[in-house]
Amino acid sequence: MSTVATPAPKAQGRTAARVGWFAAAVFWTAFAVLEGVHHGWPAGTAALLFALAPDLALFVGLSEAPRMARGQLPPRAVPYYNAAHRALVPLALMALYTVAPLTWPPAFAALCAWLAHISYDRAFGYGLRTKEGFQRG
Repeated sequence: MSTVATPAPKAQGRTAARVGWFAAAVFWTAFAVLEGVHHGWPAGTAALLFALAPDLALFVGLSEAPRMARGQLPPRAVPYYNAAHRALVPLALMALYTVAPLTWPPAFAALCAWLAHISYDRAFGYGLRTKEGFQRG
């Protein structure tokens, strides 16, 4: 009989979700890179910018940051941060892109990179914030 302790089901579910998010992050990163390689520097530049853009919301409350608790985002920045870190936003735009008469590859590369950013955040434990600015459970 083994005495190895197995993690609680909740912890296993959290680990599985993080692994899933990491797999999604790798997929969307590869897709963004392929779009950049296939369609040239405009697509690559758009992908790079949108890989970084969701975290620009952190600058909204920069002046309040010294007064915040460790790990707390200034409440003024939370709506912008949460809006930029919801996976449904780029997914909906991607769906719209596929049915719209728009065929501009940099837009699709940017959406792939945005999804990659969100996926990496979730994989490494950074999720949406409460209205007070703390990580949601």
